Amino acid sequence: MFEDDDVQPDAYFAPLPRTAGEVREFLERPRDPRLPHFVMYLRSARGAELVGGIGFAREGDRIEMGYWIVPRFRGRGYAAEAVRAVLNQARTLGYRKVYANHFVDNSAPAKALESAGFHDTGRVHSLYRAGLGMETTARIYVAELERRTSPCVQPTLVSL
Repeated sequence: MFEDDDVQPDAYFAPLPRTAGEVREFLERPRDPRLPHFVMYLRSARGAELVGGIGFAREGDRIEMGYWIVPRFRGRGYAAEAVRAVLNQARTLGYRKVYANHFVDNSAPAKALESAGFHDTGRVHSLYRAGLGMETTARIYVAELERRTSPCVQPTLVSL
């Protein structure tokens, strides 16, 4: 499925499934409706083209967001657009903060995260990187989500 080592999380998420069995297991896992995952694709004359994926996970008491983009679609703004969309979903779900990690040797995810409202916490930690088969350093980002309120529309009374 994702044998290409270049198709690894850009903003860290659990390692991608690499075999048909791992994909089946991933799809059959129970899902928390408050931790959705989304697949990004483009419609084309050849059919749907996979662009990437994005979603939420719970790490202890934190909500984390991760995404990955297929290499040929990187640098086109898909990541930033998807991050903005899932942050809106996070607000709808009532989350106040969402965290994300990116590996320090790749600055592109930082740009996508920052353009969508994340900021660097100044902290780093080690995360396993499947493409390298080892732990590597990742920066921790956070998006502080304010509740967006709609203006209250007062009903108009009409006498009949």
